[in-house]
Amino acid sequence: MDSARAFAPGNISCVFKVVAHDDPARMHSLGMGFTVKEGVTVTVSPATAAAVVFNGESMQFPTVVQVVEMLTPASLAVDISTPLPLSTGFGLSGASALATAYAVNELLDLALTEEALAMSAHIAEVENLTGLGDVCAQFHGGCLAKLHVGNPLSAVSLPVAEQPIYYRFFGPIHTDEVLRSAEQKNRINQAAEAVLGKIEALLEQASVDFDACIRLSKKFAVDSGLLRDERVQQSIAEVEDGGGSASMIMLGNAVFSTTAFTGATETRLTRQRGRLLP
Repeated sequence: MDSARAFAPGNISCVFKVVAHDDPARMHSLGMGFTVKEGVTVTVSPATAAAVVFNGESMQFPTVVQVVEMLTPASLAVDISTPLPLSTGFGLSGASALATAYAVNELLDLALTEEALAMSAHIAEVENLTGLGDVCAQFHGGCLAKLHVGNPLSAVSLPVAEQPIYYRFFGPIHTDEVLRSAEQKNRINQAAEAVLGKIEALLEQASVDFDACIRLSKKFAVDSGLLRDERVQQSIAEVEDGGGSASMIMLGNAVFSTTAFTGATETRLTRQRGRLLP
């Protein structure tokens, strides 16, 4: 086989609580988030020297490099393409790691399970401080609640319909900077605890208006102290003044809503998950 291709969707995290553990296979996050129609497409092929290309440009991508090294000693070229912006809260590190794992497994006929591949991607995310819960969402797809400690891939689907979502990106927030701050993590976890029970209550409903999820996300964003960017605050206020709901994408200086607003781009909440491509 000359090459193998895989896809993983972008993921927007609405609420997260850090579950710390010395073992990266048991460190993860609780909370809520959803996958979108866009994501990353990864093509993996044999190479004389290992290389990662992101949207046509060579780049250092330690999370992806580690996934490859966890699966094989062979030198591989990893080509990643996506229409989504990096470091804006779409979980592109997790998506790239997961799609890379699927493609490497196919290319080299490793015969590993999807769960084992997803765990390798999750561990690489944790060890490189690029994420804690995106791989879980991208492994399952859809609008998900993560409520159980101990299994990074455990999630329950919320009864939310697929629908248009609007977002606007203003600037990046680097996940590693947040995850290194003990004070910030404590405030995040306290804010998450205040809404996790309300997220669990949504599971008892036959269907959930996604605006209810967004309102919980907004409460978390405010209480955690993460909602600081004035441009993000102004966009949220614009939506709310028009009777809609909006919140901050975790972790990025970016906004999402079910209502169109100034400068927003349309995407779609979907149930698609990571998968091989022909």
